Amino acid sequence: MGVLHTLGWALYQPFKPFGLANWVSVGRMVVAFALVAVLTQQPPGPANGALYTWAVVLTVAIIAADALDGYVARALNESSPAGAVVDILADRTVEVVYWVAFAAWQWVPLWVPLVVLTRGLWVDGLRAVALQQGYTAFGSSTLLQHPLSVALTSSRFSRAGYAVLKALVFVALLALHHPQWGLQAWQPSVGQGLVWATVAFCVVRGLPVLVEGPRFLAGGHGSAPTGPVG
Repeated sequence: MGVLHTLGWALYQPFKPFGLANWVSVGRMVVAFALVAVLTQQPPGPANGALYTWAVVLTVAIIAADALDGYVARALNESSPAGAVVDILADRTVEVVYWVAFAAWQWVPLWVPLVVLTRGLWVDGLRAVALQQGYTAFGSSTLLQHPLSVALTSSRFSRAGYAVLKALVFVALLALHHPQWGLQAWQPSVGQGLVWATVAFCVVRGLPVLVEGPRFLAGGHGSAPTGPVG
C-alpha cells in the first residue's frame, strides 16, 4: 500500500501546478471535440455501428467525469474559485459542442443551441462580474441570496438533475441515430421530449442568476458574502 501511495503521489506531481481536477475538466473538453469531429466525418451507416457504440460509451464517460473532477478537487484539496470557473467552462464547452453538433447534423432544431448559448453567455457574464466583487457561482460565497434561487441553481439536486438530463439526452440522441440499433422510430417522441425537458431545465436554472445578477452591474452588491443561504 505504501508503494502504491508513493507511486500515485509521484504520478500526481506533474499535474499539481494546474490541478488534477482541472486536467480532468480539460480532458472532458478534448474528448468531446474529438468525438464530434470523428462523427462529423463518419455519418450514420451500417459500417459505422461500432463507432456510434463507442460514441455512446464515451459520452457517458464525459458526463460522469463532471462529477469526478469535483471529487478529485475535494480529495486533493484543490477546490478554489479558479477551479470552479474551469469546471463551469468545461461544462459549457461540452454542452455547446454537443448541441451545435446535433443541430449541424439536423438532429435538433437550430433554436436549441441558440437558447443554450444565449443563456450561458448571460449567466456566465453576470457570474464573472460578481466574482470580481468576491462572489462565486456556488458555495458559501454564492452571488444568490434567495433560498429558492439557491435551490434552483446550485443545490445538489438541481446540479445532479441537470447533469442526468444532459447525459440522457446526449446518449439518447446518439443511440436513436445508431445505424444498427433500429431505434430511429423513437426519435420524434423520446428524443425530442428529452430535448425539450433539458432545454427547459437549463433555462429555469439560469433564471435566478438573471434576476439577482444585474445588481452587480450597478455595483449594488450589498454586504460581503458570509455563509450558506437557506
